[in-house]
Amino acid sequence: MAVEGNNLKQQKTSESSTDPEYVPPLLQEIIVEILSRLPVESLLRCRSVCKSWYSLISDPHFVKTHLTLSTCNKHYAHHRLIFSTVPKINLKSCSLYHVLYNHSVDALELDYPLKHPRKSVWIVGSCNGLLCIAIEEDTLFIWNPSTRNSSRLPYCGRKALPGCYVLYGFGYQQSTDDYRVVEISCVFKDRAKYSTSVRIYSLKYGNWKKIDAFPHGIPLDDSGKFSNGALHWAASKDFGSSYSWMIVSLDLAMETYGEILQPVYDEGDKDLTLGALGESLCVLCNYRGVRADIWVMKVYGVKDSWTKLVSIPYLTDPGRDQFSVPFCISNDGKLLLQFGSKLIVYDSKSSSSSEIQNADECLEACTFVESLVSPDAPNRPWR
Repeated sequence: MAVEGNNLKQQKTSESSTDPEYVPPLLQEIIVEILSRLPVESLLRCRSVCKSWYSLISDPHFVKTHLTLSTCNKHYAHHRLIFSTVPKINLKSCSLYHVLYNHSVDALELDYPLKHPRKSVWIVGSCNGLLCIAIEEDTLFIWNPSTRNSSRLPYCGRKALPGCYVLYGFGYQQSTDDYRVVEISCVFKDRAKYSTSVRIYSLKYGNWKKIDAFPHGIPLDDSGKFSNGALHWAASKDFGSSYSWMIVSLDLAMETYGEILQPVYDEGDKDLTLGALGESLCVLCNYRGVRADIWVMKVYGVKDSWTKLVSIPYLTDPGRDQFSVPFCISNDGKLLLQFGSKLIVYDSKSSSSSEIQNADECLEACTFVESLVSPDAPNRPWR
């Protein structure tokens, strides 16, 4: 029996040594460890090395591992800033690290879907390296700018009506590993009356479906903010008055609405703007010409967890410009935000700000992490 066992082991060793793609298990683990830390551009080239590497890098488990490591990188090695520019319509991208710590950009023009110098492009949101963009407000794509792959969403069936405007939101439903786009169509009628219609698109199933109408007032003119498995919009019952300003949530798994209770703001004439900072909801409370307070919800859904993160003073008369909700905050307290059409880094520890150099006039911006996540859903279940 021992002789037979030795012969079998020698036979397997002989067979594996003749296989040009055979990799010993320990070496395979080391390869995975190295590849999972490489940038996407390098991994796209590595797929051409051999069939086994192509299979490995295309494997969903590897894609998720790479995404997790990239997201948690403390030096922002795989994080990017993407912003739209005016007056020339364009999308550009640059290293988030260089923006935060070098205060300058070496931005690359992006070849996004349906790119055209006279067609508007709207960044709806980003999630796990995927971006949702709207061309001319009604043609939607889910796009991975790192792999340059995209998926055009089918038309939702909405009818164009007078007095209608449309808002979108983009998020991820973790329980079913599905990316979802929400469209809210708002129609104004006579005597300040209005109606809303809401549809939700599933990338996994490849279809739109209609859900309950927006329940609380009318959403204000901005994209939904994704946090904790839900999309959030600021809404008002009397068309923009800060006194009725509220935060409405839409749970992407349950497809149900809710309301997020707000912090207790200071007194004074103010404008409120909703945002998401990392995984947390945030609100920018702008006291016109005086300061901007940034509030963050530390524990989702708990009103008492709202914390005033920082107050940014206006050192000069801002005119009509004001600070935006931050796009990100670094581990050492640097906030990246917009002031008018300029990009600003505010250091909360030194209470100093720096304007980003070499940046074009910015219309809107967001951050994303480079990933291999596909905007396609090739293995859709049968409907």
